[in-house]
Amino acid sequence: MEKDYKPQLDTTLIFLMGIMVVASLFALKSVEPTLPPVLQNINFMQKQLMWFVVGAIGIGISLLIHFDYFRNLAWITYGMGVVLLLGLEFNVPSSLVSTIKGATSWYTLPGLGNIQPSELMKISIILVLSKIIADHRAQYEVATLRDSYLLLGKIIAASSIPLFLVAKQPDMGTTMVYCAIIAAMILVSGIKWSIILSLVGAALGFIALFLYIFIAHPTFFHTYLIPEYQLDRFYGWLNPYEYQDVQGFQLVRSLLAIGSGEYTGSGYGEMNVYLPEAHTDFIFAAIASQFGFMGATVVISLFFFLIYKITFIAMECHDTYGTYLCAGVIGMLTFQVFQNIGMTIGLLPITGIPLPFFSYGGSSLLTYMIAVGIVLNVQMRTRKYFFE
Repeated sequence: MEKDYKPQLDTTLIFLMGIMVVASLFALKSVEPTLPPVLQNINFMQKQLMWFVVGAIGIGISLLIHFDYFRNLAWITYGMGVVLLLGLEFNVPSSLVSTIKGATSWYTLPGLGNIQPSELMKISIILVLSKIIADHRAQYEVATLRDSYLLLGKIIAASSIPLFLVAKQPDMGTTMVYCAIIAAMILVSGIKWSIILSLVGAALGFIALFLYIFIAHPTFFHTYLIPEYQLDRFYGWLNPYEYQDVQGFQLVRSLLAIGSGEYTGSGYGEMNVYLPEAHTDFIFAAIASQFGFMGATVVISLFFFLIYKITFIAMECHDTYGTYLCAGVIGMLTFQVFQNIGMTIGLLPITGIPLPFFSYGGSSLLTYMIAVGIVLNVQMRTRKYFFE
């Protein structure tokens, strides 16, 4: 006899999140003694805990309704996000808009501090693109070349406005995360593989052309296209030790910090190398320095199991809309983990992308927590059957 399975939350995913909460707070507390004196008076662990609580409330709210109803909210949240990004672009209201390190990306709210709309916009992009793909697939059940181009056009049209506004701030790191989300969702959208492979080929060709011009004609980008501070990141990435006093300073310090950790690390609260931004972008390097290869392996393993679990939930879901939601979250988290860890070890250029759940930051942490809430919602309401 067949009976419906009673919805219940995935305890494995909740357990993984619990470990990450504890590990994040532990890591932030451990780097406090190593921060510059001006930052040591700030209790980053306490602030991070506050945002974890806010994020837990966000998860609770996201579980209240069936994930299918997110379709009705998709364009609403998208519109609100675009309005907030436009407010930053036009400096409205000027009393709340903040510019930090040359990027106009934050609103400063009393009691909450800095809020970054581009972070929360990641969720809106996932909701909207999931709706677009699901609605399109309901209309065109059999994928043809014509409808694949049509769907690709819809995805590009919906993504272009937030991409443009965030790139203008300028915030290339978040722009790259948007591109990763879009790429992940195109991959599972049913678009013809010939089109996807053509896009991949074009992207690889563009990267190769960029690197060739950058190496062979270094003055071209500086003269015509790219601001000098962004070019400095490439100089610091390709030749960190040659520019270790300026452009390569952060990468060199990160490599030295990771190397100094060796197998077991220098110990809790102890770092042999001064590391700038140890509580934000370079939290992974700080963990590797204090807890060595073992600590770094634990962090990477946690992310592996988290992404594996979300992938399993996406494949198990009976509703394509839920699958697309999970795919967007997978694209966002996978790229950010790869990019953040990659930049700390010199594999990729430094972009200022935080390490999910570990780096200090309210807006980004809230975004990840809401994303996990969406995945839990999909898992909880995925229809299962048992026989007795």
